[in-house]
Amino acid sequence: MIGAIAGDIIGSVHEGSGAKTRAFPLFDEYSRFTDDTVLTLAVASKLLRGSSYIDTFHEFFHAYPRAGYGSSFMRWAAYRSREPYNSWGNGSAMRVSPIGFAFDSIDEVMAEARASAEATHNHPEGIRGAQATAVAVLLARQGLDRSDIRKSLETRFGYQLSDRLEDIREGYGFDVSCQGSVPQSIIAFLESDSFEDAIRNAISLGGDADTMACIAGGIAEAFYGSVPEHIRHGAIERLDPPLQVIAEEFSEKHGNRRIHRLR
Repeated sequence: MIGAIAGDIIGSVHEGSGAKTRAFPLFDEYSRFTDDTVLTLAVASKLLRGSSYIDTFHEFFHAYPRAGYGSSFMRWAAYRSREPYNSWGNGSAMRVSPIGFAFDSIDEVMAEARASAEATHNHPEGIRGAQATAVAVLLARQGLDRSDIRKSLETRFGYQLSDRLEDIREGYGFDVSCQGSVPQSIIAFLESDSFEDAIRNAISLGGDADTMACIAGGIAEAFYGSVPEHIRHGAIERLDPPLQVIAEEFSEKHGNRRIHRLR
């Protein structure tokens, strides 16, 4: 889960810039956590402490109201609505990585990812994006190689994951839909050879940089086994103390537990 947070913070200064490069500092004075981190830690908190996704999302929004949420989520949370708003946005996918770390079976991950999405994103694409991201984390924890992860996700979710980043990059633009950003974020991981490489790949597409790096970062952490210490430290030090407590507590309980490949 720290990988998702690091991706968000590193990507925060690139959101909306349209930059198509992998050459950039990982952190600078403007790097900050956004709604991606706040809601990722909200999911982690719910898994640690119970309550409901709806109540937890409301609580975290009101604690961090200026983190950069989408307009639909802001209206939903500000008025403490209890009904979802049929979103297909990538907000359901960017916050879901803790589920892939906390559960050890496909069925559990699929069900919990659906529940986390449906609080707000009950559109089929919103649910599919959350499930695909969480399952990708689980498959990475199971030790599958990239080829098997790709095939499994394509079969289960119908995403086209064989495109190459070099072919996607030139014509790709800012897209906040699950269907238009989750597959590309997964491909950014699939073409990586390290955690840092996955983050740079995701940001280099010039799209919704913080969210795409958040999605790729969660999967990459699971696959590579950890987040490099200098990146982990750079992310954690940019969280405030309450968020640090949740991040550390979740990492201590779930961490990146490798599990036997499930048949």
